[in-house]
Amino acid sequence: MVPARMCEAELLVRKSRFIARLEPVTDRAQVNAAVARARQDYPDARHHCWAYLLGRPADAAGAGMSDDGEPAGTAGRPILNVLQYGELGNALVIVSRYFGGIKLGAGGLVRAYASATQQVLDIAPARQLTHWRRYHLRGDFSLEQPLRHLLSALQGELDGIDYGTGIDARLQLAAEDVPAVQAFCAAHGAQLEAQDQRCPGHASDRD
Repeated sequence: MVPARMCEAELLVRKSRFIARLEPVTDRAQVNAAVARARQDYPDARHHCWAYLLGRPADAAGAGMSDDGEPAGTAGRPILNVLQYGELGNALVIVSRYFGGIKLGAGGLVRAYASATQQVLDIAPARQLTHWRRYHLRGDFSLEQPLRHLLSALQGELDGIDYGTGIDARLQLAAEDVPAVQAFCAAHGAQLEAQDQRCPGHASDRD
């Protein structure tokens, strides 16, 4: 399962506010962008601590965390631990803390960041995670707009297009959508080539 959309929950511990934000992510660039948004949305927060998992919790393709100035191991690690023992993958949790003037101690911080993370996970809408794969589609220039329309209907992703004697489109497709794209290629004289690299995972259209 993966988060269906961004959501937030707030926890108050001895006058400190912990605002936990959960976002779906598929790579580190999205993690960095989401952390930057949280800093903009809560500019007066003293800390913006975070952790993320790419792929399923049981066999994550990647993970990372940050204490963002809190004592080492008291913020990012508790957030990551909750994610690892949960059911959501491709997930980022950012906990923005407004200091309330009362020090919580290392144990108190660990409990607060873990609790805030669990709180936002408990309310998060989720979707099924399916493995996607990268493809190259090569064909005539006239196929670009029909291809864009097809990918929109399938919820496929277009990573980019290189132009030469025709188009070389870089795609991300779920396994169940490949036959439709293969049929498109057969009808328009295009070539579809699978790449070795699999994507970390995406949310399917099923709730």
